[in-house]
Amino acid sequence: MKLNPPLLALAAGAFGIGVTEFAPMGLLPVIATDLGVSIPTAGLLISAYALGVMLGAPLMTLTTGRVPRRTLLIGLAAVFTVGNLLSAISTDYTMLLIARVVTSLNHGAFFGVGSIVAAGLVPPNRQAGAVAAMFMGLTIANVVGVPLATWAGDALGWRASFWGIAAIGVGVMAALRLTLPQLSAPTGGNIAAELRVLSRGSVLAALALTVIGSSAMFTVFTYIAPILREQTHASLGFVTAMLVTYGLGLTLGNWLGGKFADKSVDRTLIVTLASLSAILVAFAVAMPFAVPTSILVFLWGIASFALVPPLQVRVMGAAGDAPNLASAMNIGAFNLGNAIGAAVGGAVIAGGLGYPAVSLAGAVASGLGLLLVLFLSRKRTAVAAPATC
Repeated sequence: MKLNPPLLALAAGAFGIGVTEFAPMGLLPVIATDLGVSIPTAGLLISAYALGVMLGAPLMTLTTGRVPRRTLLIGLAAVFTVGNLLSAISTDYTMLLIARVVTSLNHGAFFGVGSIVAAGLVPPNRQAGAVAAMFMGLTIANVVGVPLATWAGDALGWRASFWGIAAIGVGVMAALRLTLPQLSAPTGGNIAAELRVLSRGSVLAALALTVIGSSAMFTVFTYIAPILREQTHASLGFVTAMLVTYGLGLTLGNWLGGKFADKSVDRTLIVTLASLSAILVAFAVAMPFAVPTSILVFLWGIASFALVPPLQVRVMGAAGDAPNLASAMNIGAFNLGNAIGAAVGGAVIAGGLGYPAVSLAGAVASGLGLLLVLFLSRKRTAVAAPATC
């Protein structure tokens, strides 16, 4: 993908959203101490954000269908900026909770509409690569932005992190205004048409696949720190290094997923899901050993995010001429998969099955996704066959 300023602006927006979504995980102890709440109570800030994403995706998409795309994306970046400003000036837990919900409302619509805009900026045979270029901002946020925000929160106070994220939002608004061309709202689109798309079996199947693929990742990733500390007997420095390694894997996987999905979405999903299952099975065995664990964490990151571009493109393709709501709902499906994966992993641990079983549970989830892709691919081939006769 050659240097493309509009795609860079969209990636910058994805970077900011990624930082604001994941940074509070590293700031929870500081926030809890400062606001006088428990760690579990502070953890509800993350749950509130996820809930806001799921509610905001359809709400913002359906109510802004007639807004020109550049104007809409700038407006969504403004919501992001205002939400982080409210977080920065929050004086108590309730205000911060409300601010986190406000911040999350832009998330699904920005990624959903942004994916469609990104795909429209390039030729049809490079659309998955364009979507991957936008999502590259999200992966880089995990490598650079989140650790930096965590450091700033520890050194300068958690509010400093939100001030910094709000500044990113202002920069994103300017970048979108300067680089994106004038893009009118889709012609002929309306709320009824967008809602009807969600009743299509192909769209529902694509959304279900996203939930399953995301749950496979977060069944294990949610508990990566305790896995490394208790199974690998890792130091804090090793855990940090593995998080960065995983983030680098996400970045490479995002690029590879976009590159190969432009050739075949189904084949990319089949190879990636099969690889993810094998990697997680191997991880369950190799947890006690530092060197193989390091290699597998990197490969796991690659496989995890190589799923994202083909999953997003698959939903957009299934939605046809009314892709806005479906594309945004796919972002909500990612978040639903996150929640399900975390719950499944937690249930495995609570059941006393041990951390290796958590990795095996993730492998089962990706295996289920693989079976679903194979079934849908075979079904589509069977339907197409009579038409060619």
